[in-house]
Amino acid sequence: MFFGTLTMIVLFLILKYILAWIRYFNNLDPRLGDSTWRWSYDYQVIGKRDISDLDDKSFVRLRRRKNKIITLMYSVVMIMFIASMSLLSKLLIFFID
Repeated sequence: MFFGTLTMIVLFLILKYILAWIRYFNNLDPRLGDSTWRWSYDYQVIGKRDISDLDDKSFVRLRRRKNKIITLMYSVVMIMFIASMSLLSKLLIFFID
């Protein structure tokens, strides 16, 4: 139970760090919006570069970096959910026995 709690604390700190990066990217360009949980509006075509990369290269690169950070955030949230279910089951077993 100790390592489960320690894992949840470490994952929470990693999540807070990732959310700070998302807020930082949102403040760099107002066109990105203020959403934390949503990818950007432009969807990339598999196997091809964004056509808009020719128009506004710095914005497209910033948007791609933000999308990667948001994907990482969703991964950490999923790992936290699995770890919390493990911790909860160990806690219930401790109190039931």
